[in-house]
Parts: sequence; structure tokens; C-alpha cells
Amino acid sequence: MKRPRIPPGLLRRLEAIVLAAGTLWAVSVTAGSDTAASAVSALWESLPLSALRWELGDLWPRDGLSPAAVLTIGESPLLLAARPAVAELNTLREPEPTEETGEEEEFVTVPVEETPLDAPSAVDNGVASKTLIPTDPSGYTVCGRTYISNSTNYPLSLSDLQQPFATRLSEDGPQILILHTHGSEAYTPAGDESIVWSGDHRTTDTRCNVVRVGDEMAEVFGAAGISVLHDRTLYDYPSYAGAYDRSLVAIQSYLKQYPSIRFILDVHRDAIEDGQGNQYKVVSAIDGEGTAAQLSIVVGSDGSGLTHPNWMENLRLAVAIQENALAKYPTLMRPVLLRNSRYNQHATPGSLLVEVGSAGNSPEEAVLAGRLFAERMTEVLQNQSSGD
Repeated sequence: MKRPRIPPGLLRRLEAIVLAAGTLWAVSVTAGSDTAASAVSALWESLPLSALRWELGDLWPRDGLSPAAVLTIGESPLLLAARPAVAELNTLREPEPTEETGEEEEFVTVPVEETPLDAPSAVDNGVASKTLIPTDPSGYTVCGRTYISNSTNYPLSLSDLQQPFATRLSEDGPQILILHTHGSEAYTPAGDESIVWSGDHRTTDTRCNVVRVGDEMAEVFGAAGISVLHDRTLYDYPSYAGAYDRSLVAIQSYLKQYPSIRFILDVHRDAIEDGQGNQYKVVSAIDGEGTAAQLSIVVGSDGSGLTHPNWMENLRLAVAIQENALAKYPTLMRPVLLRNSRYNQHATPGSLLVEVGSAGNSPEEAVLAGRLFAERMTEVLQNQSSGD
């Protein structure tokens, strides 16, 4: 029996269609790969799954069902007929966290067991002042002078916390990047009517938002001979939503341009309220200098499900700086906060989020706190480098 002959023109079109389909499949599988090796690995891992989909006649699924689900419902004509309903139920599941998940948490702190003390005389900006210190270890992990408020499910051991952090200063290129995911977070000036507010305790005026604190920190690091970059961009203005996504893009760009960057400080300010919802400021008496805003270090983890394998390195850095600061200024630092969100700290194993004071603090108190923190961090980094 003679087989029917396929016209050459039709054969070429069929070959082109198959080649185009294969190319589209390869592109879709390797879209997230940044190296040739990772692309080959993605193709190799996806090949068996794609072959199964081809066998099931389900190569380009529109409803998001997995091959296993398609194979299962295919065993029952009743379930197969109800495939749209099954797919709809599948979409109702809680989505898995992805790299694109935004982290838009704004801090409004409720102290665990911090006792408010009568504050020393502070700049009178119309806001009540308190000094918050932990007095009861209940609810904290205590390592030396450092109190850690742990919101994750990870247990913390003192032996892990007391290990030296791995990141070191080097001699070439910028070492520290300072930026502000929520750069419009502002303080309360004393009697300055010229400030234009863009929201509740927010302004683009760098005279009284956290960018001014970053300027002070950068000056301290630079004076100590540490090369520093200060990104003064307001990633939360005009839109607050998506600020962490935008600042992450910037961080990745900086790291690509300046691979020498070892430490990243994302400088914010807190918002602290009493039981009636009134703002108050947190201050620390500094001999010979007046009052500084109290600070707290926030360390992210992978507790949210997002990749962040080196969060313990960041926590060790935080503990080292906290110990140094409290040895010189016993009330300057509030407890370290360990959170489930990662706050872009997966970018380098030397990343910290620093809360400098609260919305009620004056800009001057915040600037002094920023300077003291940068001095303490400088000493920690230089001592570590000199000990190598």
C-alpha cells in the first residue's frame, strides 16, 4: 500500500510550527535563568514534565492544573467534564510566596516588656518623651547586653549569636550603601511651619525626614576612611505601595555596578504610640551632647517563605553593633527585632534595617542618634578588620 505523499510546502510549514513551538517552550522554561548553566538545568528539569503534558495533550494548560491533577481527573469522565470547576477551586488556594511579593509593613511598635522611664530634658517639640529599656527577659532572647524580640519560629542559641559575623571591610571600592525604602518618613520639628507634609508624619523635605539621618551617617563613615554611597531617593513617594520592590531593584543595580559593597543600611524611623493612640518620642541622655533618639535594629529572616539563607549573619552583625553601642551608651539601643519578613536583606550578608527614633522625635535627636550609631558601627567593623 502506497503511503500518501506530503507536499513539500506543507512539510516545511509543519517543521516551522514544531520548531516555533519548541523555541517558545525553551524560552518559557529558561526565562528566569541568568546563566547558561542554569538555563540548561532548567531545560533538563522541565523536560520530563513537558513530555508528560504532551502525552496528556495538555502541553499549554490555560487553567494552571498540574500534570498530576490532569492525570487524576482524566481517570474519571465526571471529573474531566468538571475540569473548569476543579481549576477554579485550585485558584482559591493561598498563593505561595514569590520573589515579587511586596513587603509594605510600616512599623508601629508595641514594646514587649520595655519599661518607660521619665525622659531627661529633651528638645521641646510638643511631643511627650520616654526612654524605653527592657527590664524583664521574659519574651526575649538575651545575649550579653542585647535583648532580641524574636517573632519567628526559629530558636536562637547563644553560641550561634556570639559567633563573629563573616562580612569584612575591604580596601577597594565603596563598602557601605545607605538607602531609604521609606525615605519620606519624617520627624516632628519644633515650631517650623515651612514644612510641607505629604502624609501622616511624612514629607519630601529632607530637613526633617530620614534622608537627613542618612546624610549624617555617610559623613561619619567617610570621615573614618570607609567609602560609602548614600542613595537619597524616596522610594515611597509618590506611591507607598511597592517601595520595597523599587528599593530592591536599586540595591541590585548598586551591587552590579559596585560589587565591593559589603554592608547595606536601610534607614527608617519608627512610629510609637501610647494606649490612647498618641505619638511619643523615645530618647536617650548622652553626656555632653543632650538627647538622642533611641534606635532599634530590625533583622529579617526567611520565615515568610522567601529565600534568605544568610539571615543569621545579619543577626550576628546586629548583635555585635548593639553590644558595642550599649557598652558606651546604655540606653541608646532598644531591643533587636527579628522578623519573618526579609526586608531585602537577602542581598548581602551585611544588611540591616535601622529604625532611628520615632515620628515624635525631633530631627536633631534623630541626627545625633544616626551619628552615634555610625560611630559605633565603624568601630565594630574596623576592630574586626584589624583582628584578621
